[in-house]
Amino acid sequence: MNTAPLPTVLACGAWLKNAACLLVDGAPVWSAVHGDLSDPAACAALEASVEALLAGHGAPIAAVAHDLHPDFFSTQLAVQLAASLGVPAVGVQHHHAHIAAVVAEHRIDGPVIGLALDGVGLGTDGQAWGGELLWVDGALWQRLGHLLPLALPGGDRAAREPWRMAASALHAMGRGEQIASRFASQAGEAVAAGVQQMLAKNLNCPATSSTGRWFDAAAGALGLSVRQADEAQAAIALEAAAARWLAQYPDTAPLRGAVIDTQNRLDLRGLMPALFDAGADGVDAAAAGFHLALADALADWATQAAQERGSRDVCLGGGCFFNGILRERVTTRLQAAALRVHRPLDKGCGDAGLALGQAWVAAQQLAATPQNISSKETEPCV
Repeated sequence: MNTAPLPTVLACGAWLKNAACLLVDGAPVWSAVHGDLSDPAACAALEASVEALLAGHGAPIAAVAHDLHPDFFSTQLAVQLAASLGVPAVGVQHHHAHIAAVVAEHRIDGPVIGLALDGVGLGTDGQAWGGELLWVDGALWQRLGHLLPLALPGGDRAAREPWRMAASALHAMGRGEQIASRFASQAGEAVAAGVQQMLAKNLNCPATSSTGRWFDAAAGALGLSVRQADEAQAAIALEAAAARWLAQYPDTAPLRGAVIDTQNRLDLRGLMPALFDAGADGVDAAAAGFHLALADALADWATQAAQERGSRDVCLGGGCFFNGILRERVTTRLQAAALRVHRPLDKGCGDAGLALGQAWVAAQQLAATPQNISSKETEPCV
């Protein structure tokens, strides 16, 4: 980590639960949380907040940080603002920012291992990320591994309809021929058959490493959620089912079958047969076993990375860590491996605190190379 005084950086946040942050002498000055930038009122509030942050601080701004996604209003605002101020606009990858926010809040010195788990964030390869194992040392970072990607049949629609993610998991397991019959009653015969064909032909099926979409797949496989009216509705239903079971049977064993492949991808396909084949009486037990297996695999994955990289600090970020079962089990297992575990405190683990990570990364990058700051992150940045 660079030890020079950090420059003042403004960060405009991401799309969901947007908030802006001004980093002054390494300390955050926050705006209010504006909400999702799909709402024009939230966009207007972000503009007003940015103006207020700039007006309330006298020192010159060295850079304006933003998410890598070019279509976010927050990104476009940051680029415009940076141009007007004559300073760099610095793109920071979404999951790097999640882990950096934890590092900044806890003032951790030195490299860390990060588990960044959420619904989606644009990766440096243009793909949808969300189940990421990272190494972070200031502005330097590397994607060490990720969850095995699932296809999104129908693109963004799959994130709103967990049955589609369950269908995607079936296809990934080599059981794609079962999709039409299994989901006809939930989605309609024609739609279910259409999704089966989409997956078979890889038509309109972008890939994602998102942990949130694996939770959707698990909830869809167990019949806990077909369509989501609200964000994370399926994941919340899955956690509630697991919590009911664990309250009665706290010594439940995790499911078996999660493996790390030769590309250091965490492959969860082996957990899914127990969910698809669970009877009505086995839903809660399967949900619990899935949670425990996922948490154990994540902790073992991060522990191995910490040992290989010589780091004793592991940072947890991203909205999936609102899941209490996942968060506590991962933390307990990492601590049992003699690792120091750090979690977001002030703004929680979701996107509301992301701007701190954006600002911190840009400040670190500028302090290290003030004459050669990059407007985009590339991966790996080591």
